[in-house]
Parts: sequence; structure tokens; C-alpha cells
Amino acid sequence: MGSLPFAIPFAELEVGQHLYWRLGNLQLHGQVFMTSWIVIGAILALVVVGTRKMERDPRGVQNLLEFLWDYIRDLARTQIGEKAYRDWMPFIGTLFLFIFVSNWGGSLVPWKLIHLPSGELGAPTADINTTVALALLVSLSYFYAGLSRKGLRYFEYYVHPTPIMIPFKIVEDFTKPLSLSFRLFGNILADELVVAVLVFLVPLFLPVPVMFLGLFTSAIQALIFATLAAYYIGEAVEEHH
Repeated sequence: MGSLPFAIPFAELEVGQHLYWRLGNLQLHGQVFMTSWIVIGAILALVVVGTRKMERDPRGVQNLLEFLWDYIRDLARTQIGEKAYRDWMPFIGTLFLFIFVSNWGGSLVPWKLIHLPSGELGAPTADINTTVALALLVSLSYFYAGLSRKGLRYFEYYVHPTPIMIPFKIVEDFTKPLSLSFRLFGNILADELVVAVLVFLVPLFLPVPVMFLGLFTSAIQALIFATLAAYYIGEAVEEHH
């Protein structure tokens, strides 16, 4: 049998190769740090440009930033509640912006054209280490929110409405970060792989609508992650009667 013309490009598609940096005994994923710093730099540049000359009648980048501020405030207020949402707006907003810009960067920026000694560049959120770290931050945050607001009364949550719920709620604490991290990682990685395969197969036309669909999916994933983070924090600070 003759080999298929696209067998070689498919064989070259690999997942999980990394550029490693060594720091003592630690082994760090260098490409994740590089793209994360680029994302953080882009967000900081956007904020600096948008707040450099504040006007009463906002335009351009300032208008965009005020829209994002209102959007994140409404999201946090809805999920966390009127009493506590102001304390958690910076955290929820940072999560949303970092994930959103990371996801869109993965869809719009041709990272793979930049050659590294080993591994390849991609969206930070297409790496499981990033999404797990973000999910663990969310877990620590809602524990901190509950304990700081209620003290030891926070643990009443585990026996509400009945002590039978204790093992189920403990398991839930483990499944929350798992579902958050794997949902985000899986969707962003799948989007990057689909676009890469279509570029090999039909390099001119077909990848474009798929890329636009990827932009929509990327925005939705950022919104879902931020909304669930706010919901978990709101659940932790909620008073049970």
C-alpha cells in the first residue's frame, strides 16, 4: 500500500514536548513561562495605555477597560454577593483577563513558527501545568474566603444539610480543581491541534472559520472559569441557615 501524503505531517504533531530550564534541582517548563510573561506584559501594556490619560467621556482603550471593569464587577456581584464581591473582584478579574488573553493568543498568534532548541511555544492555557496551577489557586481562594469570613464555622458547610454529606463534599473539593483544570486545558489544546491539522490538510481556506470558532470557544472558556471561581467563593462565604 502507498503511504498517505499527509502521514508525515501527522507523525510530526507531538503533544507534551517542552523546553526545560533548570533551577537547582527544579525543572521548569521554559516555554510556558515565556508565553505567560508575554501575556502578562500585553495585559499590563493595555492597562497602562488605557489609564494614562483618563477622560470623563471614555474612548478607545479606556472605554474597553471600563467595559471590562463593569462586566467583571457584575459577574463577581452576581456570584459572590453584595457583601463580599469587592474583596474578590481583583482576583476574578485577573483570572478572567489572563485566561482570555492566553486563549486568544493561542488562536491568533502563530507561536509554532518561533523555533526553540526543544519543544514549541503555545498558549499558556494549552499546558496542563498552567491550568492545574490556576485551579489550585481557585481552591485555596475559596477555602481562604470561607475561613476568613466565618472562621471555624466554615466547616458547617460539610454537614449541611445533613452529616451524611461529609464524604461527598470532601470528594467535591478534589473534583472542583480537576474539572476546572482539565476542562480549560482540553478545550484549548484541542482547538490548537484542530487548527494545526487543518493547516496541514487545507492550508488556505478551511482553517480560517475554525480559527474564528476557536476565538469564540476561547472567550467562553475564560468566562466559564472565572464564573465558576466566583461561584465557589460565593458558596464559601454564603451563610447557611
